[in-house]
Amino acid sequence: MTTDTGSQPNGSEVPVLDFYPGVELPVLGNAQRIDGLYDLGPIVRSSAAQGFWVVTDGALAREALRDPAVFSSSATVVTDPEPPYLWVPQMLDPPRHTAWRHHLGPYFAPGNMRRLEESVENRCAELLDGLAARGGCDFNAEFAQRYPTSIFMDMFGLPIEELDQFLAWEHDILHLSPEEDPERALAITAMLEVMAYFDELIKARRADPRDDIVSDSLTWEIDDQPIPHQELLSFCLLMFMAGLDTVTIQLNYSFWHLATHPEDRRRIVEEPEIIPTAVEEFLRAYAFVPSGRKVMTDVDFHGCPMKAGDMVFLPSSLACRDPKLFPDAARVVLDRTPNQHIAFGAGPHRCVGAALARRELRVALREWHSRIPDYRIQDGFEVREQGAMHGIKSLRLEWAS
Repeated sequence: MTTDTGSQPNGSEVPVLDFYPGVELPVLGNAQRIDGLYDLGPIVRSSAAQGFWVVTDGALAREALRDPAVFSSSATVVTDPEPPYLWVPQMLDPPRHTAWRHHLGPYFAPGNMRRLEESVENRCAELLDGLAARGGCDFNAEFAQRYPTSIFMDMFGLPIEELDQFLAWEHDILHLSPEEDPERALAITAMLEVMAYFDELIKARRADPRDDIVSDSLTWEIDDQPIPHQELLSFCLLMFMAGLDTVTIQLNYSFWHLATHPEDRRRIVEEPEIIPTAVEEFLRAYAFVPSGRKVMTDVDFHGCPMKAGDMVFLPSSLACRDPKLFPDAARVVLDRTPNQHIAFGAGPHRCVGAALARRELRVALREWHSRIPDYRIQDGFEVREQGAMHGIKSLRLEWAS
C-alpha cells in the first residue's frame, strides 16, 4: 500500500493510496491495514477501482452515516458506484427505507427475541452435543456457519438440508477477492440464482402461506400499495446475505481471540456475568462491515470537497478502533465501559437484527464455555482472512475430549 499526497481533480489535497478494502491476509491483517490509515488524516483518497474517499475519523464516519440525504445508500459497495442490483432495504434511503423498517421491526423487537431464546439455545446445544466429545473441529464450518444460519432459515421457512447450497452462494456474493472475481460476474450470478430460488419460494407461499417472514411479507403494503414482486425478491436477497454471514464472521473472530488469549478465556469461564460486555467488546474490536455510501450532492465535508457521484468508504472497523474515541483501542478489554461502538452501523441503516445477533453471540459464548472451557488453535494451522467482506476462512480448534 503506497501513499502519496497531492491535489485531486476536485481540488482537495489529501493523502492518496492504493487501498483496496478486504483482501486475503493472515488473521487481523485487514484490521492492521486499516489501523495504519489513522495517522494519514481524517479523510484520505484511494486510487483503487474508480477511486473513492476513506473516512478514517470515527466521529466523522458516524456523522456521514447519519446523513442519508448527502451520503446515500443507493450504492453501498465502495468499488461499485453503479450497481446492477438492489439490496432491500439496505440500498434504500428514507422515506421508503423507513417504511420497510416499520414492517421488519416487530420481528426483531425484544419481545420476539425472548420468544426465540429457546430456539437459539436449543440449536446451540444441539451442535455442541455433536462436537464436545470429538476433541476438535473446524469451528467456522461446523459451528459458526451452522448455528446462526439455521435460526435465520427457520425464521424464513427455508429447508435446513439446503444450507450447503446457501453457503456456497453467500461465499460467491460476499467473499471473492478482486483477483477471483474482477468484474463481480460470479457475485452477480450467485445473486441471480438466490433471487431465482426465492422467486419460486414466493410463488409457493402465495399458494400456501406459512408462519414465516416470507409469507408475512406478501401482505405488507407501502403507501397503501402492495410491495412489488421484484422488491420482495431484493429484500429476500439482502436477508439471505445478512442472515448467513454476519454473526458467523463475529463468532469466528471472538473464538479466535479466546483461543489465542487464555487469560480472557479463563475470565469467560470463571466470570460468565461478563459475557454481555465481552460480546460488545468483540463487536467493537473485530468490527468488519465495509460500509460504502454515494455522495448525492456536492459538499464540503470537513474541508474535503466531495462531488455528487463520489463513493465514500466508512468501514465500521475504522470507526470502532479509532484511538480518539476508544482508549487503548487496539486492545480487547472484556469489561470495557462505556463502549459506544457502531459495529451494527449508525443512523437510519443501523442493523435491524442487532438484538438477535447479540442474543446468538451471548448464548454461544455461555454454552460453549460451559462444555468446552479450554481449547486452542490446532498446532501448525495458519488462520487467514478471506477477501471482500473480510472474515476468517477456517478456524481449526482442538481440546481435550
